[in-house]
Amino acid sequence: MTTPSTSPGPDPQDRSPLPRLERSGTATQLVVDGAPFIIRGGELGNSSAERTFLAEHWSRLEALGLNAVVAPVYWDVVEPVEGQFDWRSVDELVEDAHGYGMRLVLLWFGSWKNSMSSYVPGWVKTDVARFPRSRDSRGKALEILTPFDDANRDADARAFAALMGHLREADPEHVVVLVQVENEIGMIPEARDRTPEADAAFAGPVPAALMAYLGEHRETLAPELAAQWSAAGGRSEGTWTDVFGAGPATDELFMAWAFARYVQAVTAAGKAELDLPMYTNAALIRPGTQPGQYPSAGPLPHLIDVWRAGAPALDFIAPDIYFPNFIEWADRYVRSGNPLFIPEALRSVDAAANALYAYGKHAAIGFSPFGIETIEETPARLLAASYDVVRQLTPLLVQHAGKGTMTGLLPPADDQRVPHRVPLGDVVLAARYERIAAPSLADGVINEVGDRAKDTTRLPAGAIVIATGPDELVVGGIGVTLTFDPVDAGTETVGILSCEEGRYDDAGVWQHRRWLNGDQTHQGRHVRLEPGRFAIQRVRLYRYR
Repeated sequence: MTTPSTSPGPDPQDRSPLPRLERSGTATQLVVDGAPFIIRGGELGNSSAERTFLAEHWSRLEALGLNAVVAPVYWDVVEPVEGQFDWRSVDELVEDAHGYGMRLVLLWFGSWKNSMSSYVPGWVKTDVARFPRSRDSRGKALEILTPFDDANRDADARAFAALMGHLREADPEHVVVLVQVENEIGMIPEARDRTPEADAAFAGPVPAALMAYLGEHRETLAPELAAQWSAAGGRSEGTWTDVFGAGPATDELFMAWAFARYVQAVTAAGKAELDLPMYTNAALIRPGTQPGQYPSAGPLPHLIDVWRAGAPALDFIAPDIYFPNFIEWADRYVRSGNPLFIPEALRSVDAAANALYAYGKHAAIGFSPFGIETIEETPARLLAASYDVVRQLTPLLVQHAGKGTMTGLLPPADDQRVPHRVPLGDVVLAARYERIAAPSLADGVINEVGDRAKDTTRLPAGAIVIATGPDELVVGGIGVTLTFDPVDAGTETVGILSCEEGRYDDAGVWQHRRWLNGDQTHQGRHVRLEPGRFAIQRVRLYRYR
């Protein structure tokens, strides 16, 4: 395909069913056109969503194996004059994505984007009296709309509702399958808004609705919140400092409630027009920083209970994972039943393996490296190969989601010299990881002064493992060697009965390529996904004493 289709869209009366979320065991699946849909995504750069710029990039996005693009909608562009909407940028995005056979996750850049209010329209920015800003402890106005003002909230909610109402009429096939409300909300450079309205709310009682939620969910609260509440005495009423103690952590809880209530109003207004699944995302906490030093009070895992209480219209919260401790952050976001969707991930070589972990371990709704239109050659090649594995395994991923019969493997942060032991049903996987230098960089590169400078870029290692039946596995990934042990050590030995490499065709039928034995399985002692090459293998185990 070289150019998107320009044929007219379907009759608005011929509508596809609304995308929705459904539980499958312990997992949550996105259902599109009546079937589970796993997002192999990529998020556009902030200023890359207009047709005049994006037209030259669609073919490359297609070649990467994407089935969805995560793209912003700009409040200042669609409502340049209050109450007057220009939907051309949205309509062109939907039309072009549809022409390339892709879905869209739309990001509403409304009141806040990376904490700041840089995408609000000029008529909001220039009328500070009507649309007030947050203030710091010195009284200085910040480039952040205060969440303690109804005019700010209502203007955003009206615009977002107008967007969703427009999509209801202009997108009958539901090219748009998910919507993100705002982007990386958070307070910075201080932990708390200091407007008079904010100070008055902070000095007042903790809202009864929040206290009721915390009381009802006391046994399942995020451990950080439970510990803070308990340390302050576990009171059921009082001011914010009475209930949670004094300090930046309480300032963050207070602001999380304010942001959540604001987002609730915006989300509910949009869902009243078109009830698509909606979420909001978070910038994560840089190690060693305190609230206010990072965009605090956003939908972070230690604040999930505040966000659930304050914004029940949201379907889930999502992490933007740029830090190397990918496993830790992915695991934290699912610990209370929250579905995992990663709208932004670092577009490094590691993205290809991180995606496998997210899909395999947590049955992720989707994964999406940021700035996808500018991804470099080596990460792009790896991501395309990883997404091809995910595409082939999608029927199995859908079938086994939430049933405890699949997992994801990624090198742990601790000592990698010992096998990484991961239980899966009645077998224990013992994984070792091989990360070799990228082939084009293995011999180093010549630097500016003519010396050979060794490049430390290493190819990723990771895998999806699915137990398709008793002692039957499908393994897909790169750079992982597996041996197998019984769950009850010492009772029996688990051996490899057979191992074959192949592919699943578009109908989901296995196509055999070759049997693996001898050197390829270390004479029947391990299953090895070679470093530097993505592959899928089917494995049969047996047991003996």
